[in-house]
Amino acid sequence: MRSGGKGTGGKGARGSGTGGKPAGGKGEGSRPPARAGKRPSHDARRQAQAAARSRPEGLPAATRPAPRRPVAAAPTRAEVKAETAQVLSTGVQQLVVTPDENEMRIDRFLEARFPQLSFSHIQRIVRKGELRVDGKRADSKDRLEAGQTVRIPPLKLEQQAERPRSAKADADTIGFLRSITLYEDDDVMVLNKPAGLAVQGGSGTTRHVDGMLEALTGKDGQKPRLVHRLDKDTAGCLVIAKSRFAAATLAKTFRSRSARKVYWALVAGVPRVRQGRISTYLAREEAYDGDQRMAVAQHGEDGAMHAVTYYAVVETAAQKLAWLSLKPVTGRTHQLRAHTTHIGHPIVGDPKYFNIQNWELPGGIQNKLHLLARRIVLPHPRGKGTIDVSAPLPPHMRQSWNLLGFEDAPYDPIVDAPDE
Repeated sequence: MRSGGKGTGGKGARGSGTGGKPAGGKGEGSRPPARAGKRPSHDARRQAQAAARSRPEGLPAATRPAPRRPVAAAPTRAEVKAETAQVLSTGVQQLVVTPDENEMRIDRFLEARFPQLSFSHIQRIVRKGELRVDGKRADSKDRLEAGQTVRIPPLKLEQQAERPRSAKADADTIGFLRSITLYEDDDVMVLNKPAGLAVQGGSGTTRHVDGMLEALTGKDGQKPRLVHRLDKDTAGCLVIAKSRFAAATLAKTFRSRSARKVYWALVAGVPRVRQGRISTYLAREEAYDGDQRMAVAQHGEDGAMHAVTYYAVVETAAQKLAWLSLKPVTGRTHQLRAHTTHIGHPIVGDPKYFNIQNWELPGGIQNKLHLLARRIVLPHPRGKGTIDVSAPLPPHMRQSWNLLGFEDAPYDPIVDAPDE
């Protein structure tokens, strides 16, 4: 006779020994335990198994690498301009200077952000103190630093329609820029700008060098940028910075007058002094037709800036025409055109400054501006020696040189002129 009946180890309620059912099972009147949760469905188990198989070996689910989130692309300069242009006359704007606009003059900044603004409008808002930089009044010639805040008063601008970009158009633009490139490396390129091509946009100007440079924007988002300008009708050497470092360095080079520039011009008449120095103050004036011109001004006049140009007569044609070599020390707007007119020998074909009455254009010479940015000499921004580039005569000037028998020999008497 066995002892214990339905005691421990019998078929009744068993303890928690090895192989036994959990305590609280059927027996001794206890309730069944509450389930922690529903058992996963068949599909859910299959999904969990598939996830486990795809998990990197040795990594638990809690520590496996999180999926990468897409990084939002920074807005392009064109997008920034478009957003800024939408402000129209909605109120005062606070614009932050971007790295691309570092060391840009305030008037150039406004021209770039608001191509529809006229020069007189820009000067007016600056003169009235409506434009402020970091809360302080500023002059149009002051230079900006990245991160500064520019306060812009309400502006009434005309909305410019955005033209869609196409791969073919970009390829054509790149091909054109390559065809006029005189020099290029990783930091700098020098273009042979054709006469008639604007350097920057403005009212009614849609095709210009600055816009074309968008097609050369690199994978890092850096767009080549202008470091100086040429008039629309002036042909020749135009320096472009391909990196932010080069842009900042070259801007300092031009400001410090370390860049040597030589221009060639065909002027009316022959200067009595064959080699000389022109030193005046120049200021903008409103013309009767609403256009802006530079005029000789007195020291202290509003907007008057000192301008210095050296010149030398290279060759002459029957005392009626002279080939001048010009070296501007300063870089004022229309400086050479205003200075040659000031000494009584305006540049042939100049629609703004040619002021000789009843002067007849010699046969065979086209009525186009005869001014060439012939040569640029400047230190490389990374200290890699000197960049020295010369541009050929544009077609209309080549035609005139051939007609007059001028030979563009390599010697240029103005190269050794002083820098001050």
